[in-house]
Amino acid sequence: MGLEEILVISMFATFMGLLLLGFPVAWSLAGIGLLFAVLGHVMVEYFDADLWFTWDGTIGVLDARIYGIVANELMVALPLFIFMGLMLDRSGIAERLMHSLVRVLGPLRGGYAVTVVLVGILLAASTGIVGASVALLGMLSIGPMLQAKYNKSLAVGTACSVGTLGILIPPSIMLVLMADRLGTSEASVGKLFMGALIPGMMLALMYILYIVVVSWLKKDFAPAPANRQKLDAKALIDVFWAVVPPFVLILAVLGSIFFGIATTTEASAVGAFGAVLMAALSRKLNIAVLKEALYQTSRTSAFIFGIFIGATVFAAVLRGLGGDDVIRAALTGLPFGQTGVLLTVLFITFLLGFFLDWVEITLIILPLVAPVLFSMGVDPLWFAILFALCLQTSFLTPPVGFALFYIKGVCPPEVTTRDVYLGVMPYILIQLLGLALVFFFAPLATWLPNEVYGL
Repeated sequence: MGLEEILVISMFATFMGLLLLGFPVAWSLAGIGLLFAVLGHVMVEYFDADLWFTWDGTIGVLDARIYGIVANELMVALPLFIFMGLMLDRSGIAERLMHSLVRVLGPLRGGYAVTVVLVGILLAASTGIVGASVALLGMLSIGPMLQAKYNKSLAVGTACSVGTLGILIPPSIMLVLMADRLGTSEASVGKLFMGALIPGMMLALMYILYIVVVSWLKKDFAPAPANRQKLDAKALIDVFWAVVPPFVLILAVLGSIFFGIATTTEASAVGAFGAVLMAALSRKLNIAVLKEALYQTSRTSAFIFGIFIGATVFAAVLRGLGGDDVIRAALTGLPFGQTGVLLTVLFITFLLGFFLDWVEITLIILPLVAPVLFSMGVDPLWFAILFALCLQTSFLTPPVGFALFYIKGVCPPEVTTRDVYLGVMPYILIQLLGLALVFFFAPLATWLPNEVYGL
């Protein structure tokens, strides 16, 4: 093993060690980068180490790279989409939709859980913020489902897993970041949004199918309520008016991107304005709500950009120490061919999801492995959607599955951590099944973008 391989492996090992010790991600990335930059400089300048590392070529260009990140117009869409989601979270749309759909589907076996999935789809397409969606769905649905004698694991697992659809169904801040890191027109934001639409909706339908089958096979898992409300025209009208406002907003945001009317950044501004307008029409807009939404937007954006800057330092030093060549040689040296290498990357990504958040994986791992796979002939759009599907599981896999923490925080006291883990297990398997379907049937991810953009 050469010096380059030792340094690259040591960088990743040190990063994982600091994470397990509880150090903040952004500081760990930046600190490790600077530490190994000093180490590389000393080894080259004073010990004549066989490295191509240069201080000016790595640390010396960081100011330009970091400025390029914060000056990137595409990155403006991140805080705007986050603000849009937070305002919609406070507009009362989800509550109205949940109550109206329960009147329609509640009398059915498993109807409440199916309602959670349908509301989750709408939240995913209008907010894209997993934490807000999981917490809101948990608060709205777990208590009533438990009162209706639903199985605890099914109730908690459904609310938790459905909330993660927001990271995949557009508009998704993860897809925006992925498009920026991939840096190719073949995987632009618009194409990623289109490519993720069918797999995202497919997962939601698979969730519903699972709920229906389990409810039919196990009568006590999701029983029909004893006192069923009679379905009338008023209930259907309530559903219609609950669906229309968010649907119009989704159409305005995604439609303007898909049909070339607006850029992603411009569409995010439309979405942010529309969310404020909907909150005002719902009489939920006031200074306190606006202040809290702005504060949370700033906090979340600062968190993401902090990791962005730390990852830039880490990646610059890693490349300066020969990390690109080490990873390329490791992947191309596998005796599996193109398909085997792609499966290896996805498997490693899935394993990393047990310990890392999607942000770190997107910013660190994706730029390192993507060029190698593209050089081997892998379709960038198809790979990006596969990578996104794989990252979605990171929200549900312990010990660092953030959705698990979100849902546990809003669960009633009788719901244990074991109930949460058991509840999400079937949905993790469904997500992996969805990943397999897109892997074996690539048009699920590529057909719609190709049709819309005429590729």
